[in-house]
Amino acid sequence: MELPALTDGKILSRYKRFLADVELATGEIVTAHCPNTGAMTSCWGPGAAVQLSASTNPKRKLNWTLERVDMGQGWIGVNTNRVNHFIGSFIQNEKIELLTNYSNLKTEPVYLAEGFDHSRFDFLLSAQGRRDCYVEVKNATLLKDGLIQFPDAVTTRGKKHLALLAHAVKQGHRSVMLFAVSRPEGKEFKIARDIDPNYYQSLLEARKSGVEVAAIRLFHTETGVEVKELLPISFD
Repeated sequence: MELPALTDGKILSRYKRFLADVELATGEIVTAHCPNTGAMTSCWGPGAAVQLSASTNPKRKLNWTLERVDMGQGWIGVNTNRVNHFIGSFIQNEKIELLTNYSNLKTEPVYLAEGFDHSRFDFLLSAQGRRDCYVEVKNATLLKDGLIQFPDAVTTRGKKHLALLAHAVKQGHRSVMLFAVSRPEGKEFKIARDIDPNYYQSLLEARKSGVEVAAIRLFHTETGVEVKELLPISFD
């Protein structure tokens, strides 16, 4: 998967969650949209190398978007808006082994369940003779104690998705919680129970109910993104 044309710079600050000041190679300082709702712990620091994409949409308030950051070991994908596009393409091209042999892929399918608000999953996979498969994707970028972890902030929405995945299993469907590891470091994945113990417990309960849990590496090349290995997961 190719990324759009990227412009080099170095990040100076991140503030109000969705804003980042970046100094371009030309010396110009610009404000970029930061499409990441997490804390971005371990994913940025003043002076770190970054790459931005530019928009020509006249309706946008900010022309620049923060795409990725290099903390010294390679690019970290911090634009969470792109992750589902990557995963969807890799599924369609049979690049993710645990999600192969499906003939149809639907993005953001509506899922209605008694006791839940109107909800959507990221993907619905289907094929004749197979159970429908609901997939929820989370971008994982926190590096802590040498491990990739999720979440980097308390996530009420994430707990809801786990409950919905478990509900889908009870209805006879297949459910997959897929963590997209968007940085090159870390050889193992785990839930950051110290950051959000409730999410940790919810994931254990969802897994016990039959929800499949997987973590897959998205490796950022010079101009794009490749899908790599599944990471072992620690549930301790």
